[in-house]
Amino acid sequence: MTVPIQILKLAPAFWVSLILFGLAGCVANMPAAPSIAAPQFADTIYLGDNIVTMDPDAKDTQAVAIANGKIIAVGTQAEILRHKGATSEIIELGNKALLPGFIDAHGHFTFQAMLLSAVNLSSPPVGQIKNIEDLKNTLKSHIAAMKIPTGQWIVGYGYDESLMSEGRHPTRTDLDAVSKDHPIYLLHVSGHLGSGNSLALQAGGIGPESADPEGGVIRRMADGKVPNGVLEERAQYAVQAKLPTPTPRQASAGLAAAQKLYASYGITTVQDGAASQSAIDLVRAANAQGLLSLDIVSYLYLQKPEQILPPAGEFGHYDGRFKLGGVKLVLDGSPQGKTAYLSHPYHVVPDGQKNDYRGYPNYPTDEVNAMVREVLTHNVPLIAHANGDAMEEILIDAVAASYAKGVKGKGRSVMIHAQTVREDQLDRMAELDMIPSFFSSHVFFWGDYHRDSVLGPVRGARISPTKSALDRNMIFTTHNDSPIVPPDMIRLLWATSQRETRSGQILGAEQRIPIYDALKSVTVNAAYQNFEEGMKGSIAVGKNADFVILSGNPLKLQPADLLKLKVMQTISRGKTVFGAN
Repeated sequence: MTVPIQILKLAPAFWVSLILFGLAGCVANMPAAPSIAAPQFADTIYLGDNIVTMDPDAKDTQAVAIANGKIIAVGTQAEILRHKGATSEIIELGNKALLPGFIDAHGHFTFQAMLLSAVNLSSPPVGQIKNIEDLKNTLKSHIAAMKIPTGQWIVGYGYDESLMSEGRHPTRTDLDAVSKDHPIYLLHVSGHLGSGNSLALQAGGIGPESADPEGGVIRRMADGKVPNGVLEERAQYAVQAKLPTPTPRQASAGLAAAQKLYASYGITTVQDGAASQSAIDLVRAANAQGLLSLDIVSYLYLQKPEQILPPAGEFGHYDGRFKLGGVKLVLDGSPQGKTAYLSHPYHVVPDGQKNDYRGYPNYPTDEVNAMVREVLTHNVPLIAHANGDAMEEILIDAVAASYAKGVKGKGRSVMIHAQTVREDQLDRMAELDMIPSFFSSHVFFWGDYHRDSVLGPVRGARISPTKSALDRNMIFTTHNDSPIVPPDMIRLLWATSQRETRSGQILGAEQRIPIYDALKSVTVNAAYQNFEEGMKGSIAVGKNADFVILSGNPLKLQPADLLKLKVMQTISRGKTVFGAN
């Protein structure tokens, strides 16, 4: 095309306007450039080479940024430092490790709070009691030191006949020798048995003519009639109902102390399993007053099929720091207490029992079926205590029967403890998407006793079979069942991956699992069990800023060395609740 010379001779101003017009038209027809949003400024940025996210999609994580109690960025230092503002706090981790806050997959928060004011009668390493005389002297010293008035209750906890030199429970005779002026009740370390003196039994209306309640046993003296003070399972209820109720001030102090205890072990979410309505009301009241620094998930204790449950809408969501998570059933007893319901007899049966003794259920099978069906029909999460394989079979059957009728509730039904669950039972649980929550701490605390007295060497080696669950790609969790044992998550990781007993022997080496999988059981999997995988369990954008800072990286240690780790700091929703920066 030839441009006329007249056009070329037009005034320069014309050409300028023409060019600008043309450029404007071109710009108008070009796609708009993407806007680059300014990065959100962080409240805190953590930098380090030992950030364990537990998120398989996170690669080369060197830094984490949080704001308003949430994780806003995870990545390299260069990426995350873009979120640094004028007031951002920068924390250099050095050799310390940052992990997701530990989640208590099963325990009894309000029970732990109550027992912190009771007399500690535990054996080492938790306490100092080695024999009956130690126990009696500790109680006498407590009465004298506290100047406890005549008639006031004395409550102790944690005694363990398997670790005392006499190898037996304290009886009413032992406790009457401590005091005949104070009712005394001692809770066994398992929580499934207890022992009282004469005044305590009298307060509970328990005498020679008292019949054993369903799901419980009143142990007797040699004459077979007079109660010897030891009460099993539901036989305890009559005496426990008479124990003094804490004052509001005492209850508040107990909750505060319990939270400090859990936080000192790196726990940011705590379970209150088998909670009574009064316990739930107590935690709700503390939440309303802003007294909770950790997340508390309560599971209402369903004690009978006809019990009325709260509306389903009350379950499954947080109000502040509190959530009513679901419903808990307690279906049998304790293996170390020898009340768990087994399919084969105990290796060494308790005194006074026949050679075929294998424990007993807390409820008839038809009542178990009814309670499981009631919870699942109510469409709320179910967790159920089942320790012995006979009881575990009944629970699996009950869940399967409900599922077969299309009644599944929220799913993810949990077998709490699952200590003697068999291989064939794990197969069925996997098909039903049931979650076993293993009491792995048992391997250390009672592993020798399980091998030598409770289950024998073959069954004892399989207690809390985490590797069997892992081989089936099952989601499983592990727990301490506090206050049965302290909520020590490092010891739990060690026991799960190392399986070392008190005597230093390895119990069931074939059931060991890698440290990473043990960590999953108290982070990612525990969040899933609580239906909280979208907000907890790993260090990922959008989740709660719940962290634990350890003295070292557990993934760089051998299982035997895990006990060297220390909890340096615990952060819940972005706020430090234990330790200091």
